[in-house]
Amino acid sequence: MRLGHSDLVVRPVGLGCMGMSQFYGEADDRESVETIRSAIEFGVDFLDTSDVYGAADIATAKNVRGFGHNERLIAEAIRGRRAEIVLATKFGAKVDDRSAGVTIDGRPEYVRAACEASLRRLSTDVIDLYYCHRLDPDVPIEDTVGAMAELVNAGKVRALGLSEVGPDLIRRAHAVHPITALQSEYSLWERGVEQKITATCRELGITLVPFSPLGRSAVTGAVKPGDTFDSNDFRATNPRFSAANLATNLEPVAVLKELAAVKGCRPGQLALAWLLSQPLDVVPIPGTKRVEYVRENLAATTVAISADESAYLSKVFAPGRIAGDRYTAAHARSVAH
Repeated sequence: MRLGHSDLVVRPVGLGCMGMSQFYGEADDRESVETIRSAIEFGVDFLDTSDVYGAADIATAKNVRGFGHNERLIAEAIRGRRAEIVLATKFGAKVDDRSAGVTIDGRPEYVRAACEASLRRLSTDVIDLYYCHRLDPDVPIEDTVGAMAELVNAGKVRALGLSEVGPDLIRRAHAVHPITALQSEYSLWERGVEQKITATCRELGITLVPFSPLGRSAVTGAVKPGDTFDSNDFRATNPRFSAANLATNLEPVAVLKELAAVKGCRPGQLALAWLLSQPLDVVPIPGTKRVEYVRENLAATTVAISADESAYLSKVFAPGRIAGDRYTAAHARSVAH
């Protein structure tokens, strides 16, 4: 699939690498490197990271492994195979030593400095897809995207993306320089981008890159009612995984599991097949630290899903069906609309 109006072409399912550095419990660097290398052997050609992955949880600063950890990890994993990969990274979130948390910086001078630092950590001379991870409310989006456009003109970046923004901001950014991709949460579990945001992407020719396309593992069947999570797991404080909401939120997952069993596939594969069947250009980036799950996720492209089955699942997971906000208040402050 071609990403937006760019010359970048990727296969239908990419790999999100964030969990190899933070948010979902402990990770082993050697295993993560081998997982990335195996993913490439399986045909994955689209890797997603960010300079801040490994630095700190926006809300708690837990699980700190170092700013740029994930980018350095990927550099090691793809050494000698850079030409086979469409490489996406992000800037905008940075560690604030005074508060032991993360702040957002969209100033043009920071855009340029962040890009140079990512190029060094990734051991590459060009970033294929460069996202503004979060928009700085104190800097006009035109200024931030204008600085990003300068990076394209300088040959340091091939295409531009945004993350977690609404239609108005997408349009303002696109007027400065064509936006190739929008990264937002989208899955059966989270339908908030439907209607206005997806319509804007279709109109402007922007590819939607869903993160957490498996509902943070909720729709894979791996999460059970009553499950608890380690303190360094994002889900430990996420409202949708709270004791008050989890059992209710897993009820539609039981229906998904039943249909997957009938079709002879895994629930997560069917959830990805539903996403791929939506009427827009979409390239999900399910994240995992394990080789077996990379293989399982890629096999979703072979799962046939009819229009009736897709509509049925859409009804089962109707917007508003999942209880609880998708972020805590601290995380939500960084999301622009």
